[in-house]
Amino acid sequence: MIVAITQIDFSDHTEWMPAFVTIVLMVFTYNLGIGITAGFVVYPLLKLMAGRGREVHPGMWGLFALSWLFYFFFPYH
Repeated sequence: MIVAITQIDFSDHTEWMPAFVTIVLMVFTYNLGIGITAGFVVYPLLKLMAGRGREVHPGMWGLFALSWLFYFFFPYH
């Protein structure tokens, strides 16, 4: 799993920040699902805020919506 980190584009903050959030949440919450769904929320939001929302695949927007609903209705404590 560590090898995949070397393939992250660290020159693009819209790529490394969602990966960092995902990794950190997986480690500190001991829950893979929380980390992955957080990545599904953070990635499209950062692309949208950077003005590059068209780079996000439509399927990712669907995962964003489902993950956001998860956090909205079932906040992790």
